[in-house]
Amino acid sequence: MRWAHVPGVLGEIVRRRWEEVLPLVGSPLPEPPAVPSFGGALAEPGLSLIAEVKRKSPSQGDIAQLDPAQVARQYAEGGARAISVLTEPHYFAGSDQDLRKVRGAVNLPLLRKDFTVHPYQLAEARSLGASAALLIVAVLREETASFLEAAHQAGIEALVEVHDEAELEIALEAGATILGVNNRDLTTLEINLETAPRLGRLARQRGYSGLLVAESGYGRKEEIVPLEGLFDAVLVGTSLARSGSWRQAVEVLMGRGIFSQQ
Repeated sequence: MRWAHVPGVLGEIVRRRWEEVLPLVGSPLPEPPAVPSFGGALAEPGLSLIAEVKRKSPSQGDIAQLDPAQVARQYAEGGARAISVLTEPHYFAGSDQDLRKVRGAVNLPLLRKDFTVHPYQLAEARSLGASAALLIVAVLREETASFLEAAHQAGIEALVEVHDEAELEIALEAGATILGVNNRDLTTLEINLETAPRLGRLARQRGYSGLLVAESGYGRKEEIVPLEGLFDAVLVGTSLARSGSWRQAVEVLMGRGIFSQQ
């Protein structure tokens, strides 16, 4: 069985995604629109925020009923430099239509947050208006390099996600230029905020000079302070989406605005 090596809930998700994507492979796609650079936004001075449009997750259950365009606009107004949009329908209640709506609402670079199991999804993400797509090393393993090449061919950037030392080595060997470190153990779903700083420092010690993104578990300004000077960006989903006051939540998290000192 394809992707049989992937354990737990992650394995369930990717095997189901594979069954859904396979019949679509080869279907014609719309001409992709011009999009801003994801890496360029993350490379701006200071710690960039990738704010996520997120309705639910396997670890949190239902998070928020939200309109993706409204939320994205408020994220942008609050100072987010990129938007992550979940498009997986069963476990995260996302859709491709969510990505289309966000693309029409903001001019920021968009990350299609999904479970990439076939190169077709990379071209699909680009046609939907995404600037970048997620590649999870825990899923792709030794295929990470070939998926990175497929992303290049599709004209889309890739956020290559790792959550332990072995995966970091695979990502570095594959030539990742935007490296995400997930604090969540993808098997147990537990969070350890020490993971990102530890693996981020290790990547730099290995000579990695690309962009570093910290992911999962962040909800307060004091939690992202240790990332400054080491990471280029932080991806935040649940705490922002659940807030209901999305612009204010971004300003508070990033230490901006009139609410940040309260």
